[in-house]
Amino acid sequence: MKIDYVEMPALDFGAMKAFYGAAFGWDFEEWGDEYMSFSNSGLEGGFRKADTSPPRGGSLVILLAEDLDAAEKAVTAAGGDIIERHEFPGGRRFHFTDPSGNELAIWTKT
Repeated sequence: MKIDYVEMPALDFGAMKAFYGAAFGWDFEEWGDEYMSFSNSGLEGGFRKADTSPPRGGSLVILLAEDLDAAEKAVTAAGGDIIERHEFPGGRRFHFTDPSGNELAIWTKT
């Protein structure tokens, strides 16, 4: 089996659309007041309405970028918070939080 879909909590759909649209060019479709799907992201997924931000340390969605510095600038320009950076054998990455507090990472090969 392979991963088919990713779902994350969202406090505010408008803020999520603005952030992910500006940072990565994702597209969105709202399915009522409780759900919004995203596409044009490599792997489709969605945001479910949540009342609280998720705790850190759970599952981590990692995006791949050809230009990590440009990706970091796009994330910060869209309002994301960079929370850590590190290098490892074969690459480097940074972690960020989105407007709902979801932690994601972006990496590139070196």
